[in-house]
Amino acid sequence: MESFPNFYGNLPAAQTLRQAIASARIPQTILLSGPEGVGKATLARRFAAELLAYEAQKIERDDLSLPENVEIVEQREKWTAEKRAEDPLLFSTHPDFITFAPDGPLRQITIQQMRLLRERAQFKPLRGAYRVFLIDRLDRANGPSANSLLKTLEEPPEHLVVIATTNNLYDLLPTIRSRSFVLQLGRLSDAQMREFCAGRQLSDTELRIALAEGCPGLAVTLDLDIFRERRALLLAALECAAGIAPFSHWIQHSESFANRKSEKLDYYLKLAYGLLEDVLSAANGKPPAQHRDIQARIAAIAQHVSFGWIEQAVKAVDELTTMVRRNIQKVGAVDALIINLRNRPDAVSA
Repeated sequence: MESFPNFYGNLPAAQTLRQAIASARIPQTILLSGPEGVGKATLARRFAAELLAYEAQKIERDDLSLPENVEIVEQREKWTAEKRAEDPLLFSTHPDFITFAPDGPLRQITIQQMRLLRERAQFKPLRGAYRVFLIDRLDRANGPSANSLLKTLEEPPEHLVVIATTNNLYDLLPTIRSRSFVLQLGRLSDAQMREFCAGRQLSDTELRIALAEGCPGLAVTLDLDIFRERRALLLAALECAAGIAPFSHWIQHSESFANRKSEKLDYYLKLAYGLLEDVLSAANGKPPAQHRDIQARIAAIAQHVSFGWIEQAVKAVDELTTMVRRNIQKVGAVDALIINLRNRPDAVSA
């Protein structure tokens, strides 16, 4: 049995869902777990398109990576909490397919959305036997939201199929996991990623493959110009923190960093983890897993630091990740990280 059209990798999961359709034995709650960007929501849409059959192309217009949908989500961050609560976020271009996406500055699945899901669940399909609801990133649901969803999953209408995605299966309530048909999706091989990039006619294929680490969703949404700018800034910070460059070298970069007021610190923290992972690989005599095109600069940092320095750097990024929701001043936060690491003579190799 083949995969779904234009779905790459994770053939066993795709075949399992196709077999469910062929046998008319559709689980009412399906949980797709795997790394960010590996194709969980894409598989959910492909499955729904085949299950619902009619006007299937409309389902793809709910893809959250589409520019118009990205803009909707970003604009809602500026709304007041009261306004978002009055108008819960959903996407529904197809009458029998609804996508509930993380909303607001904290990007959460809200209780208002789950209450709306429960209300909409009672509506009969316009055609056919099913309505399909996709909850993208159910792991972003807080306790009340998850418990509200659980009430629907306990006694779902016969026509309802709920598909939820999560990056980490164990971030969900055990009671939700126990009521779900779980499929685990894994990272794609380099060969599968090349096939995907060729199908999408993406530029800089090898760099995208290296950075995406087997996740096609990350490869296709990566803006390489913006990525290189952010990475250059973080490299300057790490080189300064490692003692390779003077602090004045970072100051030149921090001014442009401060001017990017609309950019969130989150974007840089994710990138910092990848750079530090590659520094650790280089320190152990292995090539970088992600940033292969700047291997020499990664190796230079690795030669100037100890394992203790790398460990402390990761802990510092962990702390910033925890604090980022408190609207901390991003330049000051990175300044402090650099100074603290530069002032660790016990962690920097001679």
